[in-house]
Amino acid sequence: MSAKRVGILTEFNYEDMELWYPFYRLKEEGHQTFTIGPEKNKVYNSKHGYPCKAERGIDDVCVDDLDALIIPGGFAPDYWRRDKRILDLVKAMDDAGKVLASVCHGPWVLISAKVIKDRNVTCFVAIKDDVENAGANYTDEAVVIDKNMVTSRLPKDLPDFCKAIISLLK
Repeated sequence: MSAKRVGILTEFNYEDMELWYPFYRLKEEGHQTFTIGPEKNKVYNSKHGYPCKAERGIDDVCVDDLDALIIPGGFAPDYWRRDKRILDLVKAMDDAGKVLASVCHGPWVLISAKVIKDRNVTCFVAIKDDVENAGANYTDEAVVIDKNMVTSRLPKDLPDFCKAIISLLK
């Protein structure tokens, strides 16, 4: 298997485990894994204060640079969903059929990018109504795969989430 390029979004108030677990798990698989933030080289602190330096800025990344994009949860998705650059990248990833993965509150970004309608997804229960109102089919499962899209609910689901991403990258 050749190494794939996997970008993981970072921003203030990201959920620690939902960024770092996939980051290192995919590196273990031999993939080129890097963080993407609104600004390159800026340090963003998680909900719990853990720093993450954006290795790339959103202005320096396009769909051709990625094989997969991971959207962690926490409160960061509320910022990403307001950033047209992020939404354009998410839409382009979905249009290209590339792996698009989100966990917890991450599906908020999928909603705002308008890629969730008629898709099977899961998410943190607090945004269940949001995904359903956006036209998605919600299921309360650890991981849901719909074509190129992978969604999960909580940090405890991360092993299944990462297995699904790895499987789609093969």
